[in-house]
Amino acid sequence: MGKTAAVIQEKYFLKDNDLLLARSGNTVGKSYLHKVVGYDCFFAGYMIRFKINASKVIPQYIFVYTQTDFYRKWIKAVQRTTGQPNINAEEYRSLEIPLPDKIVQEKIVNIYFGFLSQKKQNETEAEKLLASIDDYLLKKLGITLPTPPENTLNNRMFTTKVSELSGNRFDPHFNKIYFKDVFKSLSKSKFNITRIKDVLENIKTGTTPHQRFEPFVESAGVVFLRNTNLKKYQIDLSDTKFVNNEFAKELIYSVKGEIIMCIAGTVGLSAVNHIEYPISINQNVSALKLLDKINVDFAAYWFNTNIFLELTKRACSVATILYLNNDNLKLLPIPVPPLAKQKEIANHITTIRQQAQQLKDKTKEAFKKASEEIEKILLT
Repeated sequence: MGKTAAVIQEKYFLKDNDLLLARSGNTVGKSYLHKVVGYDCFFAGYMIRFKINASKVIPQYIFVYTQTDFYRKWIKAVQRTTGQPNINAEEYRSLEIPLPDKIVQEKIVNIYFGFLSQKKQNETEAEKLLASIDDYLLKKLGITLPTPPENTLNNRMFTTKVSELSGNRFDPHFNKIYFKDVFKSLSKSKFNITRIKDVLENIKTGTTPHQRFEPFVESAGVVFLRNTNLKKYQIDLSDTKFVNNEFAKELIYSVKGEIIMCIAGTVGLSAVNHIEYPISINQNVSALKLLDKINVDFAAYWFNTNIFLELTKRACSVATILYLNNDNLKLLPIPVPPLAKQKEIANHITTIRQQAQQLKDKTKEAFKKASEEIEKILLT
């Protein structure tokens, strides 16, 4: 290694109790307190490193302060919003932090890290609940999936006859032996497996007005759903765009009761539209209206299973990003138990999700309580 490289490494080498603060972008103000982990760590140029004198202040206390509303309000007041939000090192140095005695500092640290411990426990329990959904659904459908092969060179290589290739698809991923075994497993389901097109009343893909028309407004326009607003099982409009009402007739809308599915990027990700008013959708999502014999919640839960998401990726066009056109989407499988069974399965999964959400709500409440305790101590 040359001398210059060694100097650069030393400059960006992290040591115990170094505090990193993001100086620009959407993460401006975010903080990280480094602890020795047994291997060398370096930090990126968009971070600012501050060395904390542990003889004068408990390093974790400084980190905890950067998690308070006091700090967030300071960030909002100081950051420049022209172009990309940013705060420089001198401005960070000007931040005044209350410095109680170390007994109080330690008390504040214990409150916050006690919350983090509870948060981790809640998140682990919530993840276990959500991870159980696939197993429950597949068990109820009587589907036992094949074990995916190990990712070895031998397993990635296989031979097949040209006559066995599906349609015009010659790409190896589409014709993997694993997927043949998957379809064999689906054929052994307790219930009929059909194609989405057989239970589909209507399908439509959204559109986006051309940027040259400057169609977007801050508010008071038509709600415009992007694929980033689509989460697993739900639609999140907390960070949404609006289209000027003058373009309303040129938009494509989804209405309550349809399933919105992402068809570009995170393909297959789906949620039931429970919104009371029509919302416009962009070109990266499709809205599916299913026949009455299909419970939409059951269908959305099936669409979000790991195996269905794998099959959507398999059906995608081979391009720069994954793209699932509607013709290929309609050929994907969907199980069709009796409607009463669909509702029973959907209701049980909804209960699991509610239990997971309750754990997340407990985490929010614990964070609020911890924050209030810390701020009360700092104000006295």
